[in-house]
Amino acid sequence: MDTTTAPAVLPDESHQDTDEDAPWLTAEEQRLWRAHLEVSRLLMYQLERELQPYGLSINDYTILVELSEAPQRRMRMTDLAVATLQSKSRLSHQITRMEAAGLVARDTCPGDRRGLFAVLTEQGWQTMRHVAPHHVRKVREHFIDRFDEDQIASMYEALAPVAEHLRELRGRG
Repeated sequence: MDTTTAPAVLPDESHQDTDEDAPWLTAEEQRLWRAHLEVSRLLMYQLERELQPYGLSINDYTILVELSEAPQRRMRMTDLAVATLQSKSRLSHQITRMEAAGLVARDTCPGDRRGLFAVLTEQGWQTMRHVAPHHVRKVREHFIDRFDEDQIASMYEALAPVAEHLRELRGRG
């Protein structure tokens, strides 16, 4: 079973919760939850595919965005890991690949010999400038243009508290 879905019934007797203890989703809540999961997976899959011709993954692009928007186009690796929802180890491997492609570089942190910055290179900046318009067109095509202005405002109002709650759980509220 996909562990991100909430089952409509108790899957087996080995769970500690009982039917009475579990806050089961209503049919309407279940429909919303599953639609959200499907949209999230399908959208990320499609955007990932559309970045492939540029030699980028969605994680690469996310790192380029974070660095391009950071002061001096640099971030501490620990902050970048938090911003991109990656472990420090995974981010380190990804930055190594991106360094090999000339997109980013590592730089030491003055005053912290163990700390490192990830820095957007000129090639990374040019890649970002080249890819961003394409990516934004695809985000618009696959997501934004599916809604009218009122739906966009309503969706933001509905999703903002969820995002805030999840940021607070991570200590980034």
